[in-house]
Amino acid sequence: MPEHQVATFGGRIIENVERVIVGKRAVTELVLVALLCDGHVLLEDVPGVGKTMLARSIARSLGGDFRRIQFTPDLLPSDISGLSYFNQKLGDFQFRPGPVFTNILLADEINRATPRTQSALLEAMEERTVTVEGETMRLPRPFLVLATENPVELEGTFPLPEAQLDRFLLRLSIGYPSAEDEDLMLQRLQHNHPIETLATVVPPDAFAEAVEAVRDVHVEPELRAYIATVSRATRTHDAIELGVSPRGTLALYRATQAMAALRGRSYATPDDTKAVAVAVLAHRIILSPDARLRGRTVDHILNEILSSVEAPVEAVRTG
Repeated sequence: MPEHQVATFGGRIIENVERVIVGKRAVTELVLVALLCDGHVLLEDVPGVGKTMLARSIARSLGGDFRRIQFTPDLLPSDISGLSYFNQKLGDFQFRPGPVFTNILLADEINRATPRTQSALLEAMEERTVTVEGETMRLPRPFLVLATENPVELEGTFPLPEAQLDRFLLRLSIGYPSAEDEDLMLQRLQHNHPIETLATVVPPDAFAEAVEAVRDVHVEPELRAYIATVSRATRTHDAIELGVSPRGTLALYRATQAMAALRGRSYATPDDTKAVAVAVLAHRIILSPDARLRGRTVDHILNEILSSVEAPVEAVRTG
């Protein structure tokens, strides 16, 4: 699949999702970046802004399955992965797949489950397999986890440690709609919810072809050096206690390729890197205590770094 067809693939899904989620094109585009990179997304937002609808809309657009897990303190790992049970009629053990065996999984309020249960999901995200009773089963493709956290109600939660946050390709926030978008939403929902009539808009084999096309996107050596320099700058910045890991550098590289392909190009530019950098890197960084006391934010510091690191614009445009 050529890169311009990846742009068509992404454009069809975005237009379809916009029938349900109004005015959040940039967020949908970044979720598609994660999908094309075989990554996962952490959504930090207040309830009611459309996280579930976003996940369901993407699943329907792809013609894939959608499952939702409400994370609670009493949720067990087997509630996610599935379990083996004895079937008396057959006289043998059978495996009952858990909700993780799907294409688009919404892990709602993941920080309300215990670390053991969180780890079970994160292992499935990383390995894309589930092992039960010594038997390893592969998860379907595409497999995208949209995990949500409520940044307001933190009582009784189990925050994800940095090593687990690093497993998410992107961290996003949908945010409240504008006045115009909220009015349009009310008009569309007057009679029936658009999600009920949402159709599949891409053929089943298009996803695998799009993923391969993304990996073929050309990245000039100068742009590779720019991506690495941005990551290294987070490790030496005086306001940052923990900088971006090498996994984060690779994530930024892959997301740059995906953004370029979604924009219809066979080569990446620094603008593609800048478009995804904050979403890819912010959750992988820990600010120093002094920076937090001064009210500085990770997003602001990352934008400072992106502005200070010289981008090889001319070299990439001629690539």
